[in-house]
Amino acid sequence: MDGKSSSNTAGKPIRCRAVIARKPREPLVIEEVIVAAPKPREVRIKIICTSLCHSDINYWKLEVDSCSRSKFNKSIVFFLLMLINDCCFLLKRSPAIFPRILGHEAIGVVESVGEGVHEVVEGDTVIPMFLPDCGECADCLSKKSNLCSKYPFHCTPWVGRDETSRFTDMNGETLYHFLFVSSFSEYTVVEVARVIKVDPAIPANRGCLLSCGVSTGVGAAWKAANVETGTTVAIFGLGAIGLAVAEGARLCGAKRIIGVDVNQDKFEIGKKFGVTDFVNPRNIGDKTVSQVIIEMTDGGADYCFECVGLTSLVHEAYASSRKGWGKTVILGVDQPEAMLTLSSFEVLHTGKSIMGSLFGGLKPKSDIPVLIKRCMDKELQLDAFVTHEVEFEDINKAFDLLLQGKSIRCVIWMKE
Repeated sequence: MDGKSSSNTAGKPIRCRAVIARKPREPLVIEEVIVAAPKPREVRIKIICTSLCHSDINYWKLEVDSCSRSKFNKSIVFFLLMLINDCCFLLKRSPAIFPRILGHEAIGVVESVGEGVHEVVEGDTVIPMFLPDCGECADCLSKKSNLCSKYPFHCTPWVGRDETSRFTDMNGETLYHFLFVSSFSEYTVVEVARVIKVDPAIPANRGCLLSCGVSTGVGAAWKAANVETGTTVAIFGLGAIGLAVAEGARLCGAKRIIGVDVNQDKFEIGKKFGVTDFVNPRNIGDKTVSQVIIEMTDGGADYCFECVGLTSLVHEAYASSRKGWGKTVILGVDQPEAMLTLSSFEVLHTGKSIMGSLFGGLKPKSDIPVLIKRCMDKELQLDAFVTHEVEFEDINKAFDLLLQGKSIRCVIWMKE
């Protein structure tokens, strides 16, 4: 099937329910919306379930700048948002625009496809991704990169290349997209480069986790750092991504996994994912975390992961890594203007390395199926990440749980 579908709704707009963030920091509202038919190289997906990530929370909190509130045409708004996104080191803020349909961790079924789509067909189980994998550019064809050149990653409020939305409310007002997915809707439209066909046998309330956070952490240990058997790992920040790093390091055979967090309760939680030791920066007196880790490991950890998004912790993670071969991987997102300051002498003379890793270095269309198989084989512990499950109508409860630090991942179920 190529750009065709037997669905009764194929090629037509769909009326369905969606959760809309109309204003920053205000409760989300469920409304009826219109979801347009997919354009060429796009797929319309019926969402089965979605999960809540901190990125959804962060963008829900963002205040809209005065330019975005103005009634400019979409091209001007887009230009301003891209200016904010690409030049935020000057403006010191991230792009925000409302009303918006958030959500980017999900699993669903293909309802219909646009022209030129042959990778998936109606009825396929798929996971939509924020990171593209076109399979054609030099980066996607290489084993060395997961940063697609054909579809460069940026924070756009549109579905894709044509800079338009596929969502409108019942008054005809445009509803903006989020991270190319917008899964807080019963139906959504996603570019096929961001859609992965997966084994339908995977439980939906587990498969949805692989769209972002869990994959990022596991991938960082597996692909970005290539953690080796018998090595020592230090993880700065035991949120969902940090715990996923621990899970990935455990799967890679790390002998010692040190968790660093100011919340003492995270040690017991971390043990479920392979954490063997714990450092609470508030309980180490006058010592720095790096001093403690160097003493614990007789020289430093082989691999360090910064999962919070603070340059101070990046420096501490780098200082905690072993001379000669220590590797530090940055996963946390700090403010765009935040700068790292490393001693040139230390970099040269210690032989340590530091790297950033978007989506843990995973190539979505080839690596996510591997993670799914490991989940089905009971190797990858996705169950431990799901602490709560709610119905679509209770999505604000999911936000409250994450804001209160009571959940790792909350799965949100759509009704049939």
